[in-house]
Amino acid sequence: MKPRIFGIENEYGMVFSPTGRVYLPIEKVIGYIFEGLIPNSWPSNTFLENGARFYQDTGCHPEYATPECQTILELIVHDKAGERLLESCLPAAETRLREEGVSGFISVFKNNTDSLGNTYGCHENFSMNRHVDFWNVTEQLIPFFVTRQIFAGAGKVMKVNGHPHFFISQRAQHIHEKTSSSTTSSRSIINTRDEPHADAEKYRRLHIIVGDSNMSEFVTYLKVGTTAVVLSMIEDGFHIREFQLDDPVRAIREISRDPTLKQKVKLENGQELSAIEIQRAYLERAQAYVDAGREDGVAKDVLQRWAKVLDGLDDDPMSLTRELDWVSKRHLMCSYVEEKGCGWDDPRIAMIDLQYHNVQRSKGVYYLLERHNRMDRMVDDQAIHNAMSTPPQSTRAKVRGDFIRFARAKNRSYTVDWTYLKLNGYWEETILCMDPFKATNMRVNELMEQLPASARWS
Repeated sequence: MKPRIFGIENEYGMVFSPTGRVYLPIEKVIGYIFEGLIPNSWPSNTFLENGARFYQDTGCHPEYATPECQTILELIVHDKAGERLLESCLPAAETRLREEGVSGFISVFKNNTDSLGNTYGCHENFSMNRHVDFWNVTEQLIPFFVTRQIFAGAGKVMKVNGHPHFFISQRAQHIHEKTSSSTTSSRSIINTRDEPHADAEKYRRLHIIVGDSNMSEFVTYLKVGTTAVVLSMIEDGFHIREFQLDDPVRAIREISRDPTLKQKVKLENGQELSAIEIQRAYLERAQAYVDAGREDGVAKDVLQRWAKVLDGLDDDPMSLTRELDWVSKRHLMCSYVEEKGCGWDDPRIAMIDLQYHNVQRSKGVYYLLERHNRMDRMVDDQAIHNAMSTPPQSTRAKVRGDFIRFARAKNRSYTVDWTYLKLNGYWEETILCMDPFKATNMRVNELMEQLPASARWS
């Protein structure tokens, strides 16, 4: 694939279930989660030794932003590492609660809506060349993102006029604009805030806030991979202009409401097409782009999987229970309703809906399916475990991780952001890291040489 930096930010939902009389607000509970990752402190914004950012976002949600990655598989590994890090904090956090006389369990969910109808996001990031026409790219991407949910949605039961209804996407009903610079008050399909976290003269960041958080590794691979190929295609002049939607916001909601995938949406030219038909048009154009020799084997693999999924969705969506989150979840719910003879408003259906996203592998429904070999995987557990403490080795995340390891080993106060590293106090020093592709820094190498070998590679 064209050299590109990838990143995913996930905001997690949290629930505290007391087993005694004392209930703690989530604001307090989050403090114990942070203690598990950053001993003896409660920061609102911190970077970890694996290069990722962990912080408390709006609405008391812990948010994990992956380090910069250059491959999709590497991105999946680090996205899953975020789940594992949060999971690893839970036992110690619950122990601290008991020490303070509070008994209960903390649950963390990788989803996008709570029981009150609030939403929180999953944001995808793709580096772009600053000199590419950003608005031209985004206009051609909007129909793709509106319809991508048919394989990228996480699924959700929500009420319509008081009656339960299954939606393909959790985020679709919360989208209000085509484009916007806001991520909260006017959520959009594409976020236009120009915040490159890199050299602004060379790079721009495509910030996508329309997607769902996914448990399925296959879905993450497909949604990021297809987006990367389509983005490269448009950047290189393989345009696809004839599928502009008449009302993208209305279209994204209509598509989400129809798990049969028969719903057609109106284009600006008056034509009406289904989401599958629009996705096939992007696939055909992307195939022509790849056949022209503009992409590599990874792109070809993405296109093969994309075609297979669209064929499956067209024939029988339930044939994709191993691959797609929303299909797997809906299949579980349909089976449960049939077996128990209950309605879709049964509290146990709501529990399946929620527990599918539980990151605690001993409790999460997704992980139950995974243990029984009912979900396709793209990466292995050892790689995920390594990513909990080791940054990608081909991006500036390695420089950041090395710097943090040095500062902690030397007990030095430090400040870190995406583009700079700073040693505070006496002999204060700031190191700029403006190129996200650059995995080495001479000054950080010099600092690391001050550490014993065991500390450098731990």
